[in-house]
Amino acid sequence: MSAKAKRKQPPSRRRFTDEFKRDAVQMLLDGHSADSVVQRLGLSSTNLLYRWKREQLRGSGPVAASLESRVKELELELKRVERERDVLKKALAIFSRSD
Repeated sequence: MSAKAKRKQPPSRRRFTDEFKRDAVQMLLDGHSADSVVQRLGLSSTNLLYRWKREQLRGSGPVAASLESRVKELELELKRVERERDVLKKALAIFSRSD
């Protein structure tokens, strides 16, 4: 066997349509985790998905960037409110037991 025959060919790169990329990014924007989108669609890594997202936002202009910023703010606010709710639930349970 020659040395050339022993070498493995690198896997060929997959090509994705613009529609596929838009759909993948939309899943991410809809609230699915990057890991779940990558696993569901059989992508190689989350880096690819985030790059597509960045490219789409760049092409969408400043409106999309400000919307993305607002979404992040709201997600942080939601986490804060959920923590408050959990504390209040625990307090209610404690106070209702002491009767």
